[in-house]
Amino acid sequence: MIEITIRDNEPFEKALRRFKKKWEKAGVLRAVKNKAYYLKPSERRKLAKTKKRKRYPSF
Repeated sequence: MIEITIRDNEPFEKALRRFKKKWEKAGVLRAVKNKAYYLKPSERRKLAKTKKRKRYPSF
C-alpha cells in the first residue's frame, strides 16, 4: 500500500504529485495492465520480441 504523509503547510497539489511519483515508481499501473487478461507464455515471448524490434530496428 502506498501512502504519504502530508506535511505542515504543504499544498494538496504537491502532496498529490509526490503520491503519483511513488505510485509510478512502485509500478502499480503496469501491474494492473499486466493482470487485466491472461497471456500465454508463447504470446508473452512473441510480444517481447516485437517490442524489442521496435526499440532496436536493426535486430
